[in-house]
Amino acid sequence: MDIAAQITARAARIEEKIRPFMPRQQGLQQTVLDAMDYSVFAGGKRLRPMLMEAAYELFGGEGEEIYPFMAAMEMIHTYSLVHDDLPAMDNDEYRRGKKTTHAVYGEAMAILAGDALLNYAYETVANELCRHPENEKLPKAFAVLASKAGIYGMIGGQVVDVESEKKAQTVDREKLDFIYRLKTSALIEASLKIGAILAGATEEEASLLEEAGTKLGLAFQIRDDILDVTGTLEILGKPIGSDGRNEKSTYVTFEGIEQAKKDVERLSAEAVSILEQCGGNHAFLKELFLFLINREK
Repeated sequence: MDIAAQITARAARIEEKIRPFMPRQQGLQQTVLDAMDYSVFAGGKRLRPMLMEAAYELFGGEGEEIYPFMAAMEMIHTYSLVHDDLPAMDNDEYRRGKKTTHAVYGEAMAILAGDALLNYAYETVANELCRHPENEKLPKAFAVLASKAGIYGMIGGQVVDVESEKKAQTVDREKLDFIYRLKTSALIEASLKIGAILAGATEEEASLLEEAGTKLGLAFQIRDDILDVTGTLEILGKPIGSDGRNEKSTYVTFEGIEQAKKDVERLSAEAVSILEQCGGNHAFLKELFLFLINREK
């Protein structure tokens, strides 16, 4: 299986599916609509909606109910990146090899674009619920999406991450693991669990995929820490060494490069083992797990 080629093909198809969900209205607020569009379509492999769709397929899901959730997930992920790049946060001017949203549209409009993407994600899913009030799976999936993106998920992890910057002496491994589980793993967990729920998986099966997502997210973030030290701007498409400049403690800070690499391997093996308990044809999802964990950018 040529996983890189499959990811490229799937990403292109996912872009076609999510593009119609982006706002088209013209008006005096056009600048923020342009900034939203720029942010979402500035590149990226669409990995979270891809995980969601693959989980949906794993449990035999068919139909179009998954697409609004895939679009909403990409909007939420994108808004988090737009805000992450702001001067008040990581202050990065490049992402995916292109200028970040605040570098193109200014800080104020980048804040508004991020806010707009989050709100429009929820509007997109809410519209789907209104169209199909008889589908009991939709509100369950919506609850997962909102929870994993909120104060008990991604935002909660981001809060602790921001408070920990330039206070390396106050960050221990337990706090770092908390940050990673919420800031990075939460949306990956949500993607896998939502796909399972919408396909009609049992609660046990959906929880298994959520657990696999936790392991995958941790390995993904540790790999990101490694790449921040070993990568290059040309390969990563964003500045390297930003963690060091911002005096942030990372997994590499605590464990060193070699141990971090070993832990990525361990977590990836655990994630795949959990996935295999779900049965079904998980060949693509397994290869996608391994690709994410062993990526070079």
